[in-house]
Amino acid sequence: MEYGFHLGVSGPTATPQHLVNFARRGEELGFFCLAVADHIVIPKKIVSPYPYTSSGEYPGAGDQLEQLTVLSFLAGATRRIRLVASVMVTPYRNPLIAAKMLATLDVLSRGRLILGLGAGWMREEFELLGAPRFADRGEVTDEYIRVFRELWTHDPPSFQGRYCRFSEIKFLPKSVRKTHVPIWIGGHSKRALRRAAELGDGWHPIGGVPTARLEPEDLRRDVETLARYAEKAGRNPAEITVAFKASLYDPKMETVPGRRRRFTGNAEEIASDVRAYKNVGVDYLIFDVRSPDAVQILERMEWLAKEVFPIV
Repeated sequence: MEYGFHLGVSGPTATPQHLVNFARRGEELGFFCLAVADHIVIPKKIVSPYPYTSSGEYPGAGDQLEQLTVLSFLAGATRRIRLVASVMVTPYRNPLIAAKMLATLDVLSRGRLILGLGAGWMREEFELLGAPRFADRGEVTDEYIRVFRELWTHDPPSFQGRYCRFSEIKFLPKSVRKTHVPIWIGGHSKRALRRAAELGDGWHPIGGVPTARLEPEDLRRDVETLARYAEKAGRNPAEITVAFKASLYDPKMETVPGRRRRFTGNAEEIASDVRAYKNVGVDYLIFDVRSPDAVQILERMEWLAKEVFPIV
């Protein structure tokens, strides 16, 4: 299993020096990847329910750096660590522009980009950005993924879809890899599983939050469903990786009274959780180490790398 960490791109630790320090220290500690989230503009009034809190309220304050710019900045500050968009909201950006930005980032980082993709949840942000209709976001996401693959793998590329059409163009450079930038499909719904099985190189669910705990037994069932969808689509399920994002919580927080929340407690308890998820098919485990305190973020990364991972 490979390990990663999720970085905040808002708040007091989202400064150039802090972000570089986190990225470089993660690389030194042997983390496989770092990941950052995606929002572009946050309205003052949000009616859309946030899917990862019990209240449905979005916790962000709106002071968020743009995802692909952050990844590009950190690519120049590091040499080996992979750079994960976790996740990029697919319909927010024109697919031709996004494909060019992503290919450029992959070339300049020497093939270190991993593209996590999601359909999005905030209707208000869709409307402010002039994105395709919120109700069409699943269909748009599927089509844009096909657009990315066409642009990254064919020369010359052409595409005729409902939301995007082009032909007689040159699109260079491609990804530095022989295939293309790996695509991890975010989400834990049945629609997300089908999308990962049909169009993705990996499935990238989030767990350990009040609305999506995803215990190992839950994840096992989902991995089995993913495999059935992949076989139905004529794909080998073994070629679709599972990248699970798990939060690192204060050990005093419990899912239910008297029951330890996953990824809390001492090193052996967290190592046992890692082993449990590895046994049900997780290939990559990304920890959310975010905190308003930069020292605490570094301490969490150090502790995981030096005390937890060696005993898994």
